[in-house]
Amino acid sequence: MQLVENLEYNTERSHLIIPEYGRHFQKMVDHAVSIEDPVERNKVAQAIISVMGNLQPHLRDVPDFQHKLWDQLFIMSDFKLDVESPFPITSKEILRQRPEPLEYPQNFPKYRFYGNNIKRMVDVAVEWEKGDKRSGLEYAIANHMKKCYLNWNKDVVDDKAIFKHLYDLSDGRIDLAAEGESLTDSGQFLKNRVAKTPRSASTGKKNQRNNNNRGKKRY
Repeated sequence: MQLVENLEYNTERSHLIIPEYGRHFQKMVDHAVSIEDPVERNKVAQAIISVMGNLQPHLRDVPDFQHKLWDQLFIMSDFKLDVESPFPITSKEILRQRPEPLEYPQNFPKYRFYGNNIKRMVDVAVEWEKGDKRSGLEYAIANHMKKCYLNWNKDVVDDKAIFKHLYDLSDGRIDLAAEGESLTDSGQFLKNRVAKTPRSASTGKKNQRNNNNRGKKRY
């Protein structure tokens, strides 16, 4: 009967600051805070750190991990634990300080279906000296633009449209139309894209035959 009267319910217990360690760890930290003898309090704190490190033995001897354990110990004590730490004690104000917002690149290209990498490649190409190397890069960029265009538009695209888009993206510094270039045929890109379709279709027909034969008696 006495055991039933001393039962603790979660609604009556104090809030766990770091729930991952559980209720018993929190009780050990609260006990360490209540110890008046500083020598004994330091010994108990060291023991708690050892037990916390045993939860991840492959990391307990790593200096950065040790620093993390001591920070967690002070956090669990609500920074009321007065012990000698081998690492600088992080203040409550620093921990509660909100991080600075991340700056995400905001790029709004004129032709979004090409992606940002195409614009970067164009910016690199226009900085190169004119010659065979730059001409090869410009041709490769135009071919890749045509491939990207066909990924979003299933119809065949004229090379003149690709040349115009490349002319716009390079601010008029790359004009393959004036050079009389011709890109890879659109049918080749479409053929490569649907190369796996016959195999998948045959697999689907095979599965359909298996489903149709399922349940039939075989003699």
